[in-house]
Amino acid sequence: MTVPQSRPLAALPVRRLSPGDLVACADLCENRSWPRDEHRWGLLLSAGTGYGLDDPGGEGLMAACVVTSYGPRLAAIGMLLVAERYARQGVARQLMRHVMNEAADTPLSLYATSAGRPLYEQLGFSVVGRVQRVTGFFRSAGDAVTAAAVRPATAMDLQAIVRLDADVFGTDRTHVLARLPAYADHIRIAEAGGKLVGYATTWPSDRTHVVGPLVAPDTATAQALVTSLAEATDLPLRADIDARHADLFAWFKECGLRAGSGTTVMTYGTSDLPGDWTRRYAPLTVAMG
Repeated sequence: MTVPQSRPLAALPVRRLSPGDLVACADLCENRSWPRDEHRWGLLLSAGTGYGLDDPGGEGLMAACVVTSYGPRLAAIGMLLVAERYARQGVARQLMRHVMNEAADTPLSLYATSAGRPLYEQLGFSVVGRVQRVTGFFRSAGDAVTAAAVRPATAMDLQAIVRLDADVFGTDRTHVLARLPAYADHIRIAEAGGKLVGYATTWPSDRTHVVGPLVAPDTATAQALVTSLAEATDLPLRADIDARHADLFAWFKECGLRAGSGTTVMTYGTSDLPGDWTRRYAPLTVAMG
């Protein structure tokens, strides 16, 4: 339904969102039949910068998105949502142009659904990869053969996690990782030769536990991290796996998870994501890379 306007939508101001907008953002998700995910919105609005347009009819937010900055090398755009009653009226384009202007020369990345990809291509974003979602109850397919030892993380491991993450993702994500102990239900690390070589977490979303980030030196260590996390929960697992890690994706299916929707990784102002994709198996969330 198109909503009659006394003021053109393009003239409506974009404002910065705050943690006080969390419920309005969750309401917007529900309006588009997405999980409310208030837990994730709490992280996004504290670690990133939210942008929104207020509904001129006074019904909460008309549109919203979040930008998570990782310094001059990259900023990630996520959770671009427009209320159903304002769909196909140029609101998403307006919000994206505002965000891109705010970013100036900083390269941008995002994970695009099939519905959103045409808009991002029109705005100059290029395809650089794809992730494939898997969801379901985990059943072990046997112990992975790995030289790494997996154990629960402690507060003493955080600095080593930050150093490894910066090497793998190519950006400093301290402001996000510092929030992991409060955000994640379980954190596991993998060590080999007395050195931290991988880590993974699970966090709650829509009656599942989401696996991410998932960082490992090889597929076997990634499997060992996931297996340890799965043993700590009775909920189904969900993960967004870099499609280049076909062996891990096949293993998830062997363990009882089913393939779900896929998203396209896109960038603007850079030809690829920084860092080492060979050790980057899954993002923390596709909303913030």
